[in-house]
Amino acid sequence: MHRYTEVIAGLTMSGTLEAAWRGAFERAPRHAFVPDTVWLPDEHSLSGYRQVERSREPDAWWDAVSADEAVVTQLDDGMSGGPGTSTSSGSMPSLVATMLRELAVQDGHRVLDVGTGTGWTSALLAARLGGEQVTTIEIDPVLAADAGRKLEAAHLAPCRVVGDGLAGWSPGAPYDRIHSTAAVRWIPPEWIEQTVPDGIVVTPWGTPYANAGLLRLVVEGPGQEAHGRFVENASFMWMRAQRPHVVAAPALGTTRTGASPIDPELAEEDVHAAFAIGLRVPGVRSIHRWDRTDPATTYRIELSDSHGSWASVRYRNWGDEGAMKQTGPRQLWDEVCEARTWWVERGRPELTRFGLTVRPDGRQQTWLDSPAHPVGDIAH
Repeated sequence: MHRYTEVIAGLTMSGTLEAAWRGAFERAPRHAFVPDTVWLPDEHSLSGYRQVERSREPDAWWDAVSADEAVVTQLDDGMSGGPGTSTSSGSMPSLVATMLRELAVQDGHRVLDVGTGTGWTSALLAARLGGEQVTTIEIDPVLAADAGRKLEAAHLAPCRVVGDGLAGWSPGAPYDRIHSTAAVRWIPPEWIEQTVPDGIVVTPWGTPYANAGLLRLVVEGPGQEAHGRFVENASFMWMRAQRPHVVAAPALGTTRTGASPIDPELAEEDVHAAFAIGLRVPGVRSIHRWDRTDPATTYRIELSDSHGSWASVRYRNWGDEGAMKQTGPRQLWDEVCEARTWWVERGRPELTRFGLTVRPDGRQQTWLDSPAHPVGDIAH
């Protein structure tokens, strides 16, 4: 608890945590909502995590939940026997404070909190605005039930709903603000429809290539466009229905081989490069693979668009013939290289220079600096 107090003080001093929110952070401390079992990073585990139970390792548990770091609270959607993919977490306090600051709530506002998760964010909103002003929705009934028990124990009472947050919650609409704690690739039209004119939607947003942006979208009103800018680097768990596809081995077909025109490291040089590239290569996801028997020479980046196009580029000796392979109707590595060139030619813009427009007909388009400079359409 002492360490959490220090985190709050540090966030206040830096200006990340506004004075109007400090009381809520004190009334609803993070540790009161984190489950007794969490998963911490472990480079020696095949899944990349090790399970930590509060009853067995109280010091490790308290260190994790009291720090300004994300804490994984669920693997594989709660199913046993999975690969160990993180599917829910307690977000880092500084990022939560940033999102709430961007939400710009005022007394009397009604807020829809999408993705209850541990219940911490809905608790903060209820502590600030009053439970009657907050609706929180969670698709996972187990997570929703656990969060409900913790909210009741904290004497905080937002309206709790078990359902798909991508559809919003029309019985409680309209909302002055919509706040999502899970990343999307496509803004649901229901969120726009359920937000009042001049209302704000704050959500993590990304592409299959780079899950990296925090979007602040202003809803102008019925029949009008909604515009917003990416205000922060933020990576969250995906909405279940919008998770990117799994990169699989390519189907049989003609494979084009050759040398890579650029060092593959440049395709993910930093978050700004990756974010811009993701906007220019729609539907493309990247992962890293290697042969465990010889990881140094086999480490490579693989790309897929889930429609039959695939590419692989080896990091070592990337300029040699055979270091790059591509197959399918799209030449994905060529697209990535062209996208990076586009980003460099425009002065290596940071992700906060990009924005998104949602049109009344449902089309969504990203842009650089202003809607007058479109980057690309977002495929649904």
